Amino acid sequence: MGAAMYSRIEIGKTEPSLSPLEKIAKALGVSLSDFFSTEDAIADVNSYDGSLMEKVKAIEALSDEEKKTVFSIVDAFAGKKKLKDALSNVLTDVK
Repeated sequence: MGAAMYSRIEIGKTEPSLSPLEKIAKALGVSLSDFFSTEDAIADVNSYDGSLMEKVKAIEALSDEEKKTVFSIVDAFAGKKKLKDALSNVLTDVK
């Protein structure tokens, strides 16, 4: 699925058909039925094996200030990973 189609779905300009829904579910690591589940129960989100979507649901329930803190931490780790990869690529090119 292209970025344009994903963007239209994300902003609500179009409703996805079954095929894009399947692709989105696969990318998120959830089953298609999870999109239509009415159960709001969240499993133990402290577990390393908890799914990403369960963690996202838990984050959505936080206050704005708590969300800001979580996003700052995630941004810091993502930035560290990007820097590490960039430096690794530079070192590989030098060899």
